[in-house]
Amino acid sequence: MALRRRVGMAAAAAVAIVVLLVAIICYWAVRGQLRGQVDNSLRAQATAIARGAGLDQPFPSLPASAGGPAPYVQVVLGDGTTFHRQGDISLPVTKQVLGVASGAAPYMTDVRAGGSHLRELSFSIPTTFQGQPVAVQLARPLSGVDGVLAKLRVVLLLCSAGGIALAAMLGRLAARRVLAPLAEVADTAQHIEQTEDLTSRIRVHGDDEVGQLAMRFNAMLARLESSRSELDESVRAQRQLVADASHELRTPVTSLRTNIEVLLQDDQLSPQERRRIMDDVVEQTDELASLVNDLIELARGDLPPEDVQDVHLDQVVAESVDRAARNFPEVHVEASLVPVLVEGTPERLGRAVNNLLDNAARHSPRGGTVEVSVDDQGLRVRDHGPGVLEADLPFLFDRFYRGAHTRGEQGSGLGLAIVRQVAEQHGGSVAVENAPDGGAVFSIRLPTLSPASAEAESGRGRADDAGLARGPEALA
Repeated sequence: MALRRRVGMAAAAAVAIVVLLVAIICYWAVRGQLRGQVDNSLRAQATAIARGAGLDQPFPSLPASAGGPAPYVQVVLGDGTTFHRQGDISLPVTKQVLGVASGAAPYMTDVRAGGSHLRELSFSIPTTFQGQPVAVQLARPLSGVDGVLAKLRVVLLLCSAGGIALAAMLGRLAARRVLAPLAEVADTAQHIEQTEDLTSRIRVHGDDEVGQLAMRFNAMLARLESSRSELDESVRAQRQLVADASHELRTPVTSLRTNIEVLLQDDQLSPQERRRIMDDVVEQTDELASLVNDLIELARGDLPPEDVQDVHLDQVVAESVDRAARNFPEVHVEASLVPVLVEGTPERLGRAVNNLLDNAARHSPRGGTVEVSVDDQGLRVRDHGPGVLEADLPFLFDRFYRGAHTRGEQGSGLGLAIVRQVAEQHGGSVAVENAPDGGAVFSIRLPTLSPASAEAESGRGRADDAGLARGPEALA
């Protein structure tokens, strides 16, 4: 059964219960009021008779304003003998009536006599007849009351039926209006199931529970759309990485295989030629190993970071500066390091810094200077080489991109891509620009603590040492 119909039926049932309860209460209230008037008239006349009436004189009656006299009056002796004082209907004499004649409390009941429905009051009077106690029975017909109650039952039944039918209709209309957003949710879900279109949204009609459901559903769709976009982008990036890696690996693998085949097939090679080919094989193997390591590093960057901790960025850079001084002794490295704490993975940050320093050293002239600085803004590396062509600036951090100045040199084109990936993985960003007086400036901006906090963490002495200029002589 549809939810709309169930809600309509539930509303109709609730209204039906309320209407029936109200009808029953009204009926019993009116019945009690009408019968109470009859009972009060009987009690008033019984009080007047009991005050001093004797059997040898007429019983007193009530005025018309008080309901008038009871139409039926019957005297009952203690032995059950009866005689009429008013009316032509014999009222039934029961044990309760005889008990009243013997002094029991007055007794009120409904009786049927002569085909009429009567309300009877039996009470004793302070007199005797031939030595027997006397009871008096007063009775009033209830035909008028019964007629009014019968008509009231019909009216209440019709009103109840009409109210229930109206409630059912209004409940169904209200359910249709209230549940309309739920129908939109169902239609939207069906549309998404059929078309896989996560851009669909539900109109929010109000701030009630149904409106909040619509807002939550829209928020869920937005999250799913974002997650799907990220997944699609990740799949696209992985496919692109595989395609680019296949292309880049093909050249060194082919060259390496060719050289090995030459070494295996040609026995007439001179020692000098064989040595040259062996050197080529070693160089190509190193190039291939470097490319594979860069690919592995890029693949690791797509995974969520592990072992995140507070890292002294200045110490990581200091270690990378020492490494660059050993690997590029012909380049002078100057470092100005302010103690700074960042949250991240030391190994990955060190790899990014190493790539920047290697890139700067390769593009610096012999005897040139590479300037490295760390502060609360992040890391800044400047070389004094030829700089970067304006056409290359937007693409310099893309995978496998080689600038115009580096296309003839050894390298995979993945070093700066790894730098950008590490920076973004740590909530930062990378940038490159040409210095006004020559050379290129690479910078990594990371969310950092204040320098004062980092200094307190690492100690004053380490900060003083980190601020010294480092050159080939000092770092060897």
